[in-house]
Amino acid sequence: MTTTDRESGARLLRQLREGRGWSWAELARALRDTARQLAVASLMNRQVASIQRTVARWESVSYRTSPGDRYQFLLAHLYARTPAGDLAIGPGSDFDTLLDALRHFGTPPQRVRQLIELVGHSGRRDNDGLLMLLSPGTQSTIAAIQRDPSKLDHEVVSRLHDSVKKINGEVGATPFVRLQLQLAPIVESCRRLLELDQVGPRQELILLATAAYSLAGRLAFETRDDEAAMALYADATRAAGHLADRSHRAAVQTSHTMVTLHATDDLEAARTIARAATVDAHRGASYAIRARAHAVHAEICARAGQPNDAATALERAWKTVEQLTVDDPHGGFNADRLNGFDGLCALHAGDAGHAHDSLDRSVAALQLSRDAVQRGIVSTDLALARLRLGDPAACVELLHEAVDITAATGGRVAAQRIRLARRDLRPWRTEDFLAELDDHIHDTLIGR
Repeated sequence: MTTTDRESGARLLRQLREGRGWSWAELARALRDTARQLAVASLMNRQVASIQRTVARWESVSYRTSPGDRYQFLLAHLYARTPAGDLAIGPGSDFDTLLDALRHFGTPPQRVRQLIELVGHSGRRDNDGLLMLLSPGTQSTIAAIQRDPSKLDHEVVSRLHDSVKKINGEVGATPFVRLQLQLAPIVESCRRLLELDQVGPRQELILLATAAYSLAGRLAFETRDDEAAMALYADATRAAGHLADRSHRAAVQTSHTMVTLHATDDLEAARTIARAATVDAHRGASYAIRARAHAVHAEICARAGQPNDAATALERAWKTVEQLTVDDPHGGFNADRLNGFDGLCALHAGDAGHAHDSLDRSVAALQLSRDAVQRGIVSTDLALARLRLGDPAACVELLHEAVDITAATGGRVAAQRIRLARRDLRPWRTEDFLAELDDHIHDTLIGR
């Protein structure tokens, strides 16, 4: 993106705002109101002053910021309507000008087309704005039960649960913000339905809400909205507490533990959640969740400088993995993923050789598209193991791969690990291979 392109985009955004007679604060308030209408959780409760600062940066020639996916989504819906509320998206409309501005900011053509489709779809159907990013079948399902909650039955809940699973399956292949927007109407529908005293299959609804809230918490973390993430994990934990199988609550807590660790660096808070996860896991039926709970607890102990406790937790995890069955409804955690935890714990314990072997096995096994985020994390840990074994060039070679994976997935934890690994490479700062890595990081992760 050239300076001239950015200046043109900033000028058009300012022209749009002033054409509506809005100050920065008034546009910020309009964006927040739109976020509330569309249940964009990360922005619906944000302070107007915070949004106003973001708006001001878009119009400034001093900043290199531009509207991200969430704000593009909100701006599109805001400017697609005239002040009188009529849909206007043709040539010369405010919406058309917005698209020109986004193109100047470097928004790719496929994203522009998606915004046009989303807004056009909202104008053709009498659906709640929350539903625009969902498949037509899921849209009609949610719209029907919102009009008449008595229509909620086993089949409807099952379809919604399938939608949550599909969104989860897109992690690593689709930008987190877009997944967040797709999930928002399901999360909001769960909230509305759970507020009703009598509604269909309540236990199945609670199970759906647990899965939706937990995934929403993960997505909020990945998009760096930690306050929303913590609130959503708290909602998921409360919902799961009403389920007889404690494996569900343990699953929420293992994810909550890792998000707490990487969002706050608060080991004590993470340890408290991890301990609760192991207790619930042993009250539940899933060996996969039990193994993951012990593995997560092991990582927390290793990071806290407690190698003996970490080794004990890992031993329990390995023994549990041996009992896994193919029909475990919580399947997904297995020896391949446990090798990643095992290797990381060995790194913290100072056993680089054992760490390398375990992490290498894990990376080799994580080849599916849904494994991409985890592969980025484990690849960075493996690179660090190679550095500890005295081979900085091999470390850098693997970090190049991790940078590409992280750029493709947007994984936040992997990006954190890359920064930490780069810090440990400082003694080799005069080497050409490190300069090449720095250029790659800047061009791929920072400068994009």
